[in-house]
Amino acid sequence: MKTKHFILILFFLSLLQLKAQNDTIKPVPKIGLVLSGGGAKGFAHIGVLKVIDSLGIKVDYVAGTSMGAIIGSLYASGYSGKQLEAIFKTQDFDELINDGFPRASKSFYERENSEKYAVTLPFDRFKISLPSALSRGQNVYNLLYHLMLPVNDVRDFSQLPIPFFCVATDIETGESLIMNKGKLAEAVTASGALPSLFQPVMIDERILIDGGVTNNFPVEELRAKGMNIIIGVDVQDALKDRESLKSAPDILLQIGNFRTINAMKSKAELTDIYIKPDITNFSVISFDEGDDIIANGEAAARTKLSELKDVKKHQPDYTERLPVKVLDSLKIKNVSIEGNERYTRSYLLGKLKLKGADKISYADFRQGINNLIATNNFDTFRYQLAATENESEYRLLGKITESETSTFLRLGLHYDELYKSAILVNITQKKLLFSNDIASLDVILGDNSRYNFNYFIDKGFYISIGVKSRYSQFNKNVNPILALEEGSPLLEDLNKIDAKISDFTNQVYLQTIFRKDFALRIGAEHKHLKITSETIIDDEREDKIIFENTDYFSLFGNLKFDDYDNSYFPKSGFYFNGNFHLYLKASGFNTDFEEFSIAKADMGYAFSFSDKLALKTEANGGFKIGDKSTNALGFAIGGYGANFINSFYSFYGYDYLALTGDSFVKATFTLDYEIFKKHHILLAANYGNIGDGLFESGQFFSSPNYNGYAVGYSLETFLGPLEGKYTYSPDTGNSYWVFNLGFWF
Repeated sequence: MKTKHFILILFFLSLLQLKAQNDTIKPVPKIGLVLSGGGAKGFAHIGVLKVIDSLGIKVDYVAGTSMGAIIGSLYASGYSGKQLEAIFKTQDFDELINDGFPRASKSFYERENSEKYAVTLPFDRFKISLPSALSRGQNVYNLLYHLMLPVNDVRDFSQLPIPFFCVATDIETGESLIMNKGKLAEAVTASGALPSLFQPVMIDERILIDGGVTNNFPVEELRAKGMNIIIGVDVQDALKDRESLKSAPDILLQIGNFRTINAMKSKAELTDIYIKPDITNFSVISFDEGDDIIANGEAAARTKLSELKDVKKHQPDYTERLPVKVLDSLKIKNVSIEGNERYTRSYLLGKLKLKGADKISYADFRQGINNLIATNNFDTFRYQLAATENESEYRLLGKITESETSTFLRLGLHYDELYKSAILVNITQKKLLFSNDIASLDVILGDNSRYNFNYFIDKGFYISIGVKSRYSQFNKNVNPILALEEGSPLLEDLNKIDAKISDFTNQVYLQTIFRKDFALRIGAEHKHLKITSETIIDDEREDKIIFENTDYFSLFGNLKFDDYDNSYFPKSGFYFNGNFHLYLKASGFNTDFEEFSIAKADMGYAFSFSDKLALKTEANGGFKIGDKSTNALGFAIGGYGANFINSFYSFYGYDYLALTGDSFVKATFTLDYEIFKKHHILLAANYGNIGDGLFESGQFFSSPNYNGYAVGYSLETFLGPLEGKYTYSPDTGNSYWVFNLGFWF
C-alpha cells in the first residue's frame, strides 16, 4: 500500500509541474503590418519587406493605403519582398501611370492621333473643359489583376495567404471606407486613385478615391483585428519650412498634407516598431528612382534590426513561403460584357481580338484589353476571369464604361524646312452619325495653310467605310522635270524653278483588318493637282505660268502593316505600306492624258543591339506603268520630311524634290543611340537610283548612282521630336542643314 501511495503522489506532482510549465509559455503574438501611402516613395515598403523576409518574420495581417495598399495587397497575395522588387523594376511607370498603351494596341487611326497632336481636351458645346484626371487607371488595374490571378477567387480578403484590408474614400460623403471584401484588384485600384492623377473608381454605386485623403495610416483599424505587435512603415512627407515653399504647387501640397501629417503624430505612437525611411529627396512621382527608394527603405528597416529580431524569437516554427507563379497563358471559352449601349458586341470582340476558344498567351490577352481601351471610346473596362468546369478554360466577364465625352479639341505645333511654321487645330467628333464612327477635321494655319478631313465607320474585322479629303500646298525650288514635259526647250536653261505645288485629294474607301495586324483598303480617288511658278512669266498675260492644273480620277488599293514600337524612334518592329493607283481619266489642263498606273512600296525593319542602340533599315521603291507623259505624278526625292504628298520622298544630301523620274529605289540606314532618356544621336546613310525606265533597263537593281549621309540630334518633347541634322552628299559636294520641331502633320 505504501508503494501505491508513493506512485500516486509522484503522478500528481508531475501533473502540477506540467501545468506550471504550460502557465509560463506565452502564446505566439499576432504581428500586424501597416503601410502608408506616398506614391513612388512607397517603394521604400519593398525594402522593409525584404528585411522582414530575410529575418523569417511571419506577418499575420497587412493593412495599407494607396501605394501601401498596392504593395501590401501583393505581399498578402503571396509575393515576397524580392519578387516585388523584381516586378516593379520591370515596369514602365510613364506608361503605367499615363495610361500609355503599346503602339501595336492602337488602330491605325488612333496611332495617327497619338503621333500628331500635342494636346487633347474635351470640347462640349463649344466649351473647353479639363479631363477628370490625367489617367483612367486602366493600366494599373491590368497589372494588378494579372499579378493577383493566383488569388482570383478570393472575395473575403481575410482569406488571402495573409489577411488584408485597405482604405478608400467616398468622394461624395468624405467617409473613410475599410475595403476588406470584393474584387481585390478593384479595391486596391480605388485605394490608390490619387485625385487629379487617376479617375475615381466606381464600386457598388460609390465613387471612391485615394484612401490617403481620410486615413493614410490605418493603424487603429489594424489593432482592432487582434494584433499584438504592429510594425508600421511611414513614407509620408514632413511639413516643409519656408525656404522650401517656393511655388504654388509646393504650398498647395503643404496645405493638403496638414491633416495627415498632424494625424501621424498620434498614429506613430500606436505602432510597436515604427519605421520611417528617408524619403526627403523624393516625390510622389519619383518612379525612375525606385532603386534608391527601395534601398532607403531597407536601410531604415535595418536600424530596427534588434527589435525585429525580438519579434522573430516568438516565431520559431515559421517557414518561408513558396514563390508565386503568375499565369502566362489561358483559354477563354466565352465572353460576356455588360455596359455597352452605343457600341456593338462585334465591335468590342473585334478590338479584343478574341476568336474562338484557342489558347493564347496572357500577353496577347492583355494586348486585346489595351486595343479596346486605346480607342478612347471607354473610360474603364473592369473584367474577371471566371473558372469553368475545365480548369484550363475561363469565362471573361467584363463591365465596360462608355466615355461620355465625344467631342475633342486637339492642338499641335510644327516647323520644318518644306512647310515651314504651322499650327494645327483639330476638332474630333465621335458618334457623329453612327455609334462606332469618328469624324476629324485638321485645320493647319501657317506659312502653307492646309486641311485634312477624315470620316471612318470602324467595324473592326468586318468591312469598314472611310472618307478622306485633304488639301496641301508648299513653295519650293524643284527640279523642272517635275513640271515640264520631256523635250521642253526650257529644260536646257533651268536647273530649278520656284514652284508652288497644291494638291486637293478626296477618297472613298472600304477597309478590312485581317490576321489582326494587316489593313487592306480599296477605293476611288479624285485628285486636283496644280503647279505654278513665278520663275517663268507668261509674256502674253504677264502672269505666273501654270504647268499643271488637272483633275485626275483613279482606283486604288493599299495594304498596310505596322508594328513599330515607336513611329519616330523605333527599336523593334516591321513596317510595310504598299500602294497601287490606276489612273483612268483626267480633265482640265492635261488634254493628252492616257491611262497609266503607279505602284510603290515602303518597307522598314528596326531592331536593337542594346537598350540604347538601335538600327532602323528602310527600303522604298516604285514605278509607273503605261503612259509616261504625266510627270507631275511621278517620283521625286530629296530633303527630309515625313508628311510628303503623292510620290515625294526624303533623301539625305539633296535638296527637296531635286531628283525626279518615273521609277526609283532607295535604301536608308539609321543608327539611333539614346544617350539619355528621350535624347537621341542619329547617324544615317541613304543610297538610291531614280530616273526613267529603271525597271525596263535593269538599273532598278544596279549599284546606286546617288548617296547621301546625315548626322543629327533629336529630343522627344510633348510637342513631338525636336531635331537638327547636317546632311551631305559626296556626289555633288553639297551639304544642307535641316531642322524640325513637333509631330509631323
